[in-house]
Amino acid sequence: MSGPIQTEDADAVATLAQASLVPCIEISPSREAVIDGQSVRRALPQRGRRTVGAWCFADHIGPSPMDGATGLDIGPHPHIGLQTVTWLLSGEVLHRDSLGSEQVIRPGQLNLMTAGNGVAHSEENTGASGELHGIQFWVAQPEATRHGAPAFEHHASLPQVDIEDAHVTVLIGAFGGVESPARRDTDHVGIDVALDGQTTLPLRPDYEYAIVVLDGAVGVDSEVVTPGHLAYLGEDRETLTLSAQEPTRLVLLGGVPFEAPILMWWNFVGRTREEIDAATESWQQDDGRFPTVASPLERLEAPPTPWLK
Repeated sequence: MSGPIQTEDADAVATLAQASLVPCIEISPSREAVIDGQSVRRALPQRGRRTVGAWCFADHIGPSPMDGATGLDIGPHPHIGLQTVTWLLSGEVLHRDSLGSEQVIRPGQLNLMTAGNGVAHSEENTGASGELHGIQFWVAQPEATRHGAPAFEHHASLPQVDIEDAHVTVLIGAFGGVESPARRDTDHVGIDVALDGQTTLPLRPDYEYAIVVLDGAVGVDSEVVTPGHLAYLGEDRETLTLSAQEPTRLVLLGGVPFEAPILMWWNFVGRTREEIDAATESWQQDDGRFPTVASPLERLEAPPTPWLK
């Protein structure tokens, strides 16, 4: 589910997202993309909104069938300057990376990979049958950690809390009196909300927030948000009331507006074109910056950067 970012998603220039300082609701359609033959809905980035806090990428995949022979198979590819956060509602995916990690992720579990100065990974079909449904996020790393060492962590269980008719799983950060054990390099939060009825969630007014609906439909601020859309909510909210007429799953993303303009291209998050060019050349030349991934899948080739075409 990792990328790639194209010019249809974000301009090939470093941009600082402008957060709304007041509560709002801006609903924008996700872009349909195809990753390894699988249709995904790309909610972030968008030309009009590159980040929500440090969250800078959200690909919603499925539900799509897995028959044991077909599934997600994305060969080894590199990342810099970001964390990948993978969350499944159904199905399973095998993660392998250049750190030597090999981890199957299943529903209710969290994979978090930190790229830092450079990491490579693959996402592979396990041979399982059923249905694949999930979402992968990228989180932009701040200046303090983006040149650091790569890392990987897997969390088989996460803290949960019930708030009225909502069952909340805290993926990243602190919410509702509980805190995820997952690493975070900036002040941000991500929660999975299973809702059947109504709830009022406590928010931080210094965060900006957005919603991605995975299944069902949710009412917020007299609007209805459905899968295939990003609902940006702005800042300065102390609470958020959500309602659902049927069982609904959604992810609420939030965070302090990101510290710096970012440049996104292919599988990289940087600040300048020179950084992206250097990472691309390292990957293409296989110069050791991105060690080998022990995967049977073919290594992906980097496309030419748009400013060099």
